[in-house]
Amino acid sequence: MRTLEPGFAALFAQGETTLANCWRIERQDGLVLGFTDHDEALRFGETDFVPAHGLDGGEAPSKLGAQVETSEVLGMLHAEAISEHDILLGRYDGAEVQTWRVNWMEPSQRLLLRTDTIGEIVREDGVFRAELRSGQQTLNRTRGRVYQGMCDASVGDGRCGVDLDQPAFTATAGVLGFDDPYRLIVAGLEGYAANWFAFGTVIWTGGRRIGLRDGVLTHTRSGNTDILSFAVKLGDWVAVGDTLTVLAGCDRRFATCKGKFGNGVNFRGFPHIPGSDYVLRHPRSGQAMDGRAVVK
Repeated sequence: MRTLEPGFAALFAQGETTLANCWRIERQDGLVLGFTDHDEALRFGETDFVPAHGLDGGEAPSKLGAQVETSEVLGMLHAEAISEHDILLGRYDGAEVQTWRVNWMEPSQRLLLRTDTIGEIVREDGVFRAELRSGQQTLNRTRGRVYQGMCDASVGDGRCGVDLDQPAFTATAGVLGFDDPYRLIVAGLEGYAANWFAFGTVIWTGGRRIGLRDGVLTHTRSGNTDILSFAVKLGDWVAVGDTLTVLAGCDRRFATCKGKFGNGVNFRGFPHIPGSDYVLRHPRSGQAMDGRAVVK
């Protein structure tokens, strides 16, 4: 049960109240936006909450136990605040949303109703409908490790230990053109072997995707140009001349970790565990089935 501040509780006890809803949105890139359904701007917690005409919070049913509670927020797209392009680019995916009930006459009297993250966003006729998921959704995340031959670390993270800032593993490139919406022709990778950046990461430093990261699937070379392919369609959001930083990739195999990065000591997989095909194999003449290591 929530305990209200005495002044706020007294406001509720009156016959009339001066209440407004406020939403504080913090994107994963650190940008903070504030909106309110009041007709004047409010400020508290170092955040300005600007009027968003048409913004409305839906019902938020409460559920017992650890079930994920969902609600939604609806409103008109405002070019200066939340643009449709930013939604399509995924800049609001996973953003934190705080929902406040505030006395607009005295913003210091307020109550935090819930803290959610943005899930699915649907755009309909100039209106966005954002699903808000409660904190219980974190209970659905996979925890623990799986014993497998492949490494389960991300190249360059704390468990991997590889420094991707080294010149051998990072490069600056520019977009020259497109093979198709999923394949970009880039310049600046001439000093690296083909396939060096396969399974790597691109960080956009210019253009409409600036600040976003995309995973590279393949890195091929055709003549004097390099081609990077992606799992997502980038052609609508990237233009010739856009700049990017490309980080070397890893296919999570022990041989790659040891040979490409010299990081075999930090390999986070289990390369010596036989796979199911090896376990089910019948002994044959000339094959060594004496328990020696599968990978050296």
